[in-house]
Amino acid sequence: MAAAPRERSPFLGLLPLPERNAVTQALRTETVGGLVLLAAALVALVWVNTPWGDTYENIRDFHFGIPALGLDLSVGHWTADGLLTIFFLVAGIELKRELVVGELRTPATAALPVIAAVAGMAVPAAFYAVTVTAGGGDLSGWAVPMATDIAFALAVLAVLSTHLPAALRAFLLTLAVVDDLGGILVIAVFFTSDLDFAALGGALACLLVFYALQRFRVRGWWWYVPLGLVTWALMYNGGVHATVAGVAMGLILRTTRDKGETASPAERTSHLLHPVSAGVAVPLFALFASGVGITAASLGEVFTEPEPLGVILGLVAGKTLGIFAGTYLAARFTRAKLNPELAWADVFALAVLAGIGFTVALLIGELAFPDPAAAEHIKAAVLVGSLVAAFLAALLVKRRNGIYRRLYEEETRDDDHDGIPDIYQRTAAGDPT
Repeated sequence: MAAAPRERSPFLGLLPLPERNAVTQALRTETVGGLVLLAAALVALVWVNTPWGDTYENIRDFHFGIPALGLDLSVGHWTADGLLTIFFLVAGIELKRELVVGELRTPATAALPVIAAVAGMAVPAAFYAVTVTAGGGDLSGWAVPMATDIAFALAVLAVLSTHLPAALRAFLLTLAVVDDLGGILVIAVFFTSDLDFAALGGALACLLVFYALQRFRVRGWWWYVPLGLVTWALMYNGGVHATVAGVAMGLILRTTRDKGETASPAERTSHLLHPVSAGVAVPLFALFASGVGITAASLGEVFTEPEPLGVILGLVAGKTLGIFAGTYLAARFTRAKLNPELAWADVFALAVLAGIGFTVALLIGELAFPDPAAAEHIKAAVLVGSLVAAFLAALLVKRRNGIYRRLYEEETRDDDHDGIPDIYQRTAAGDPT
């Protein structure tokens, strides 16, 4: 007797309720933070292009700190090396959650978003490399168009008043989480200065202590905050970008709950720091990283110089092609069946939206091009590429918003007001309608 054909797993179908609740909570904060991020970037652009632009540069370049500890940094560097550590700490926690209880916990569920994300990083880098090689430019910025800015993307969706179903939002979040991991690995491996192995050894020792405290269930912020600050300072002085310390601590924090716990250490930390990251750290970084002088000549150079042109093509074309092709091929080879309520056009729109690269792209741009003049062109290219991707994604998403609204209303309807969407109760009762 022939075996029955294996059931194909759904792709972009209804999320399990705990996963949906976790995604909704995470994205709510990111959406608000994304709107603040957009406002900060706009303020920077307006400020630097007014007669008071010198004031902006004076504030950004003002140095303060503790020189004896090697921490005499400008305001701009404090936001990039200091405040962004909070952002990467939260990203590390989200990655750990995805690995332990989320979409990445099993190879079967992780394969599709991971393949899509990796393709969405490799293809933009290839677009940049080909463009720059053809133009005889500098290959140093190959990693700039690799990352997706989830906050910026969600802010665009909020401005458009769209109603993406939770599965599409979760897929976008997973792409961004894997992108962030790829970005921090690129920073750690390719953008390190002269290494101080004594300082790095001290940072590693601090991380081991951090792990031991988690392992033995030690509680109390007075243990972790000073230890985190020392780890960050040692990582910075060790020559590795200090944001790596944030990701490492986020990955060490325990995600599972012990018996009697209402929240794990990772959940408590994320609850406290996510608003700070989305509403303060990232917007302040954007404020001091987005200040680019805009003239007709400078905009022309963005489209004629090979490096900025490579960034734009990588974000707009490379991201779209990489994520869509990676998703389609992965779905074919993993036997994942697309949700019949959706179409591949929805995946394509999501791939275009993922071309919005801002926070990590700007950070890598600053590291790849230490010369301020070259960095200005790269920053302008990141802004232009992200805006083009946002505009194209807006057109594609709005075309399908009627379908998204219906699916969103179905998965959020709670007629009996018990806090559980009715669709989950019907599914549990065996009624698929």
